[in-house]
Amino acid sequence: MFIELTDHLRCPVDHEEQFLVLLPHRMEGRSVREGQLGCPVCHRIFTLTAGVLDVGGAPAVEDGTSALDAESLSTLVGLSGPGGYLVLVGSPAALWREVAHHNPGVALVAVNPPAEVADQELLSVVRGGRLPLKSHSMRGVVLGRSFATDPAWVEEAARVLLPGLRLVGESADPAPQSIDLMASAGGVWVGTRRR
Repeated sequence: MFIELTDHLRCPVDHEEQFLVLLPHRMEGRSVREGQLGCPVCHRIFTLTAGVLDVGGAPAVEDGTSALDAESLSTLVGLSGPGGYLVLVGSPAALWREVAHHNPGVALVAVNPPAEVADQELLSVVRGGRLPLKSHSMRGVVLGRSFATDPAWVEEAARVLLPGLRLVGESADPAPQSIDLMASAGGVWVGTRRR
């Protein structure tokens, strides 16, 4: 896990949003390979093993096939320039190498990716039943099929998105309570967080 990402992590438990405190056990360059993250509010401890943070409750892994290719995904997310983080939830994380190529200088976070996706220099991997990321901190979020059809995941994705930036989902149009829909076609939609 890219050490700078730890500044954007939060406890996934239902209480006031709180940062997690990192206790690294093993580092390789700027990557935390082994360690623990603790919540100062509820005192839960989350383990980071082989660079992967597991906060518990992760659903079954998707099969790794995405309705989008990396170029289309990058175009729909619409990032302009380096910096920040792009979150790939579920099957789109399998495209991370190509997505990194189309978005130089943007760090990638794979949440509940297919089994073959592992923590790398350009990619941090997180597993869990919620996004353990601070509100309004990510430049873009892409939800794979099984996540984009779940209103709780759409709500979580909208929560972590910076104002005015885009959320992409592989499903029928989401319920409008948290997303302002910009476009929809062929089982893929693009929207922004509702204010």
